[in-house]
Amino acid sequence: MATQLEARSGTSARVRVQKFGSFLSAMIMPNIGAFIAWGLITALFIPAGYFPNETIGALVGPMITFLLPLLIGYTGGKMVYDVRGGVVGAAATMGVIVGTDIPMFIGAMIMGPLTAFLMKKIDAIWDGKIRPGFEMLVNNFSAGIFSAFMAVFGLLAVGPLVTLFSDAAGRGVDFLVNTGLLPFTSILIEPAKILFLNNAINYGVLTPLATEQATETGKSLLFLLEANPGPGLGLLLAYAVFGRGMAKASAPGAVIIQFLGGIHEIYFPYVLMKPLMVLAVIGGGMAGIFTLVLTGAGLRSPAAPGSIIAVYAATAQDSFVGVTLSVLMAAAVSFLIGSVILKTTKSTDDDIAGAASKMEGLKGKKSSVAGTFRSSAATEGPIRNIVFACDAGMGSSAMGASVLRNKIKAAGFPDVKVTNLAISNLKDDYDVVVTHQDLAARAEPLTQSATHVAVDNFMNSPRYDEIVELVRASASADGGVDPKNPTPAAVAAEADAGSAHDVLAQESVVLSGTATTQEDAINEAGRLLVERGAVDSDYVAAMHEREKSVPTYMGNFLAIPHGTNAAKDLIRRSAVSIVRYPEGIDWNGKQVKFVVGVAGVNNEHLSILSAIARVFSDKDQVAKLDEATSVDEVLALFGKVNA
Repeated sequence: MATQLEARSGTSARVRVQKFGSFLSAMIMPNIGAFIAWGLITALFIPAGYFPNETIGALVGPMITFLLPLLIGYTGGKMVYDVRGGVVGAAATMGVIVGTDIPMFIGAMIMGPLTAFLMKKIDAIWDGKIRPGFEMLVNNFSAGIFSAFMAVFGLLAVGPLVTLFSDAAGRGVDFLVNTGLLPFTSILIEPAKILFLNNAINYGVLTPLATEQATETGKSLLFLLEANPGPGLGLLLAYAVFGRGMAKASAPGAVIIQFLGGIHEIYFPYVLMKPLMVLAVIGGGMAGIFTLVLTGAGLRSPAAPGSIIAVYAATAQDSFVGVTLSVLMAAAVSFLIGSVILKTTKSTDDDIAGAASKMEGLKGKKSSVAGTFRSSAATEGPIRNIVFACDAGMGSSAMGASVLRNKIKAAGFPDVKVTNLAISNLKDDYDVVVTHQDLAARAEPLTQSATHVAVDNFMNSPRYDEIVELVRASASADGGVDPKNPTPAAVAAEADAGSAHDVLAQESVVLSGTATTQEDAINEAGRLLVERGAVDSDYVAAMHEREKSVPTYMGNFLAIPHGTNAAKDLIRRSAVSIVRYPEGIDWNGKQVKFVVGVAGVNNEHLSILSAIARVFSDKDQVAKLDEATSVDEVLALFGKVNA
């Protein structure tokens, strides 16, 4: 069965650059609409625009100087420290704006996240130490004082440094243009796109420089260096004409997604399947840039996504011919080189599905378009065995397995077995393997024949619905699964799941926890397990160790800290503790109101975890749990799990 990965953990230079580029793009992309608004006003109402209007045209300068950098600074700060981070990030960004006479996008991408990060660290110093009633006073004045300091720092230090960098980068671009070397940047840009490193180049350098050029000349060809849809179009057309098998059949549909939809990553698997094809997109990119240089064409603002529609919407008034020729030349050259490669290299069965999986591995998370190449995956046989794998195999994976098991049963497939295991116990005999995204790379080598699904939330991941559809498709291809005749293994699993006894007791439920930090909350939940005699005291340290490797946040205000796989010997008997925090606790940036400590021997704790999963997958039930005034109400919500 085909393998798919949503995310890989890793510390390679490529992964670090990907993360950096993704962070930069996450500051820019939500604000693309504002960039487009500025571009439209510029094109329409400046003196050289379609409808010159001095009054409306007065918007152009303030928008590019103040609005766009402030939006970027706010977005970057909010990514780090929610709204509080956004506010102090925007305030600090004003320093770099005032300190320079160029659009300060790079400065905003520095000051926003940096100020929010430092504010978060400062707040942690007195977290839990402020007298009741003084929280708002301390929070407001600390934010005001620190953001004022950072604004001055940006004005005097960061702004001048960014100006020097922008001037140097601008001179570098001018040198490449004047010497005719600019087309050779495709040698870097096109492979970087395939490796998902382009965001660092595009949003870290090209977009800020291009925007600065556009304010001076009304357009910039730098906007189109990475966004030109021509190279990908030519490559896909080559596969549509000269490809083989699934690659040839899927290429026409990919053309629509890439050229009209602007999703360039749809063509990346075609390059990864035959790496020599990277020469085609490099050649196409060079031809497109060379045409832009010759014609002097450019865009007014970023074209995102890189659709031909978005490209034309951002094209400068005098550049439609040049931009059109650039796209056509890029497509033609890419098509010619790709056709030669496909005709002259050794032909093999094109494994486009495998290349799509490889692309997801390079990307570091699930691709929105990779499923296009996996339409045949469900026909390889019925899905009967799904496993959730985590480090210890008793907490988060058990919860996720329960949620998915209920979904699959509701869909009419009770015969499909959904279990959970520690990763170290996996064997290559499962149809589908579900893991947390940080553990995906560990599970894949052990289960290479399975379909891999990685999630970042075991409670309510949208990928569960995809798995249900995959089960339904595989059952249809096999003639259907009889929902009235479950296998003995499935019956046994249900029996195991219902065999728990005395796992949850009244003394293990606390309605108002005293902890104010994630670490203290784990201690509080673990201490309840120790006091019941369910675990040795060293088990609490193992709960902290597990949290450092993979977070146990499950979604819907729930976290389920538990020990590592190596700590199972510290468990005397199965038990669960529940601590509610009405005001919530920051759990790695997520709000948690319910902390469930878990210690399980064999499968004795699965029934209570199944009950907890049912409750927390229902928002109405979570609301009732939040409003419960007694321990008995909490126990009642989970049903008679100890019977």
